[in-house]
Parts: sequence; structure tokens; C-alpha cells
Amino acid sequence: MGGAVSAGEDNDDLIDNLKEAQYIRTERVEQAFRAIDRGDYYLEGYRDNAYKDLAWKHGNIHLSAPCIYSEVMEALKLQPGLSFLNLGSGTGYLSTMVGLILGPFGINHGIELHSDVVEYAKEKLESFIKNSDSFDRFEFCEPAFVVGNCLQIASDSHQYDRIYCGAGVQKDHENYMKILLKVGGILVMPIEDQLTQIMRTGQNTWESKNILAVSFAPLVQPSKNDNGKADSVGLPPCAVRNLQDLARIYIRRTLRNFINDEMQAKGLPQRAPPKRKRKRVKQRINTYVFVGNQLIPQPLDSEEDEKMEEDNKEEEEKDLSEASKPEEPPQNLLREKIMKLPLPESLKAYLTYFRDK
Repeated sequence: MGGAVSAGEDNDDLIDNLKEAQYIRTERVEQAFRAIDRGDYYLEGYRDNAYKDLAWKHGNIHLSAPCIYSEVMEALKLQPGLSFLNLGSGTGYLSTMVGLILGPFGINHGIELHSDVVEYAKEKLESFIKNSDSFDRFEFCEPAFVVGNCLQIASDSHQYDRIYCGAGVQKDHENYMKILLKVGGILVMPIEDQLTQIMRTGQNTWESKNILAVSFAPLVQPSKNDNGKADSVGLPPCAVRNLQDLARIYIRRTLRNFINDEMQAKGLPQRAPPKRKRKRVKQRINTYVFVGNQLIPQPLDSEEDEKMEEDNKEEEEKDLSEASKPEEPPQNLLREKIMKLPLPESLKAYLTYFRDK
């Protein structure tokens, strides 16, 4: 499934294409997509395909097409502080983007059938926290993943504000999914080849809307134990943050607000990663000539085409000269503020989440 938008050269280019095609429609969703590089969730050697609007699968590892994730993120209508459950959480790519919107007081849980994929997701999450500059630009709700079949969730599990299922749901499992949802919540899942948004409007009332025609592999039916019953799966606990963790959140928030106020007072814009300029595509004008009894199209270059070729050549030369310059590392103002605080080094390390940069 996918191929609805043009391939991009990098993550920003892909997001530009998704915006242009109206798959990404809100600033909040756009920021989350730009903050998480889709290519980071691909295995080495496969990254060239990361910015195409196509699904990718290698063994048990799977990523849906970018246009699908865009529609899911928009349909969930995420807000800070909500609880989210990802049924079939896979690589953790979607859960990590969701965590950037939920913020530190949300709940972000995922359940995945394959243990090797859960390990892969945990590695990618750790890499994001330790290495991504985006981590310091957002308040993050860290996902927690468990191994298990999402059709075996314990009956006494808590309900969620937002739920997404990343596998095809058979009609007879629809009510099972709905029970996991709080009143006022939103569930997004593929049913009968339609990505569907379901809103719980009351204890026994629902509103459904089809979003997009899709094709998903169906949910795997649970296996039974020796007693002929399926073992239940416990979801992560909804733990209350301790005082030490709350202090870190508020110190970082205060410093981030101080940096923003300082930059506004100086009239400096927030520094964003530079976007690659799009090369203008040359449009051919066709004229038609008779060859024998056939009408044959012949390309005809216009003056505008020639000017466009010259402009593209100049841009390429400029890009090459800029690429030869040593690239400046991005400035992490939050980290700089933390490291200047009159605090023990161990506490500074804690405030930076033990990041090396």
C-alpha cells in the first residue's frame, strides 16, 4: 500500500510531498513527522527506500507507507496528556511520533506480537533519545512496549483515549477493540479494507467514518495453551511520575521557555534545519508533424525551458560549493543552558538524559 505521493530525497522532502498531497494537514502532525527521520527505522542497506511512499517489510520488521501513517496521525486528533495504545507497535516509529505530541504527562503504550521486533523498537527508541536533536526540542512521552497478541489483552486492562491497530481487524473483533476505548476516545483501525475512524460518543454509542481504502495483513489469531485457553497479556502499568522525574521535566521546560523568550527579545527566529531546494522540473512543449500518414509528437524547447536549465545548473553548482564547506553541527541551546548551571556533573547528566551531545 502506498505510492500516493512522489518519492523524496530526504525526510523533509517526503514531508513536503505529503503536505502537498494533503495527507498531512495540521502543524502539530507536520512537526512530529519532521522531527523523526523515517530512514532511522530502516535496516542498513535499505535506507534508500525510506523516503518513498511505500510500505517496507524485512522478516518481522514492517513499516506502513508514509501516506497511511499521515492519515492515522491526523485521524487520531492527538492532544498533550492523552493516553495512547498502539496495537501492533512494530518498529516504534509511529509511537515515537505520537510521544512528541502527548508530552511528558501522557501515556504511550504498544503491544507487538514478535519479540525481535520489540527489541528492535527499543533500540531505535534509545537511539532517538541519545542521539536525535529533536529530543531536546520537544517534551516527550516515552513509549513502553510489551510482547504479546493484541487479541489476548487482559480483561481488567485500563482503557485509552486513543488507539491504533496496525493490522486488518475482522468484523467479529470490532467490539473487542471498542471496549479498550474510553468514552470520548478515538480508535483508528483497518476494517474490511477501509481505514476507519471510530469515536466513542457514549457507553454504548459510536460514530464511524471511513478514511482511506487500504490493504493490511489480518490480525494473527491467538494460540491456545494446554488448557485450551489463550493466555492473557498484561499491558504496561500507568505509573505516576516520581518527584525526581517531575523536577527534571519542569527544569527543562523552564529553561526551554527562557531560551524562547530570550530569542524573541533579540528578534532571532528559532533555528530550523535547512530545507533542500526543489529542482524545478522542465516541462516539454510538444508540436506535432505528419510523417507519412501518422501524426508524430515532437518536443519543442521554449525560452522558458532554456532559462530553467540555466537556473538549475546554477543551483547545482551552488549546492556543490556549499556541500564542500565543513558542516556546522546544529546548536543545542537547551543542552548549553543545562551545562552552564552551577550543578554537580551527575545532576547535569541526569537533566540531559545522559545524552552525549
